[in-house]
Amino acid sequence: MPGLGAQTEISFASTFVSSAIAACFAEFCTLPLDTAKVRLQLQRKASSADGAVSAKYRGMGGTILTIAREEGLPALWKGIVPGLHRQCLYGGLRIGLYDPFKMFFIGAFLFGDFPLFQNILAALLTGAIAIIIANPTDLVKVRLQSEGKLPPGVPRRYSGALDAYSSIIRQEGLLALWTGLGPNIARNAIINAAELASYDQVKLTILAIPGFTDSALTHILAGLGAGFFAVCIGSPLDVVKSRMMGDSTYKSTADCFIKTLKNEGPLAFYKGFLLNFSRLGSWNVVMFLTLEQVKMMLRG
Repeated sequence: MPGLGAQTEISFASTFVSSAIAACFAEFCTLPLDTAKVRLQLQRKASSADGAVSAKYRGMGGTILTIAREEGLPALWKGIVPGLHRQCLYGGLRIGLYDPFKMFFIGAFLFGDFPLFQNILAALLTGAIAIIIANPTDLVKVRLQSEGKLPPGVPRRYSGALDAYSSIIRQEGLLALWTGLGPNIARNAIINAAELASYDQVKLTILAIPGFTDSALTHILAGLGAGFFAVCIGSPLDVVKSRMMGDSTYKSTADCFIKTLKNEGPLAFYKGFLLNFSRLGSWNVVMFLTLEQVKMMLRG
């Protein structure tokens, strides 16, 4: 099979390294979109004296411009250090374990295409395992991204990624690094399944069209398809995850979900949908395109 889960001659270590490289490159290229998405998801509706509802951030372009104007261009890359930490662990594990899990469920002697159900099941499990290990990096990334422009004289909560890790452990306890683990497992397991399984499926569909080959164009189209499916399925969980990690007032996943639904309505779970698709769509295109090229180089 010519999809992501095709039998290859490279080892688990090589797959892990190539996946980590591809994920880190995609993270760096698309982090400004993710920073804007987090700000939009954490934004609450505010009422002015005349009763009008105001919002500081509006849309993808408006949010990015507001952050750059008020905090400087580098603020769009807030959280890049824990973001790269996350992608080394999460990105490497979720893809590196994908083929071994499929082989476990299906058997090593299958010829032809892998069944879609087994692809989804393998991706669900690898996404869950990977994020359990990488959750602290995700938490620190969101905490750094969520901090906007502060009034003069007000110090920042954290001076950087390492300070954030140590401050959270010191002030909130070691287990606080796994805040939001429930929705994060659900989100990443589901999004991982949507991304990896749909990438394989979309790629196979494209390759069945006359004139298409296993080329960069095919990888780009399959990456866009994977990003679209991932956003449609994972957006509500992504909003809950961001709010729980960025705001410690929520008691549980259910509390965050109920309060968001009650106070802002169901559309709040799709806040920043286009921005999220811009982020995940472009992220998947860059990641899968880079991954395919790195793996090709490793195969010689």
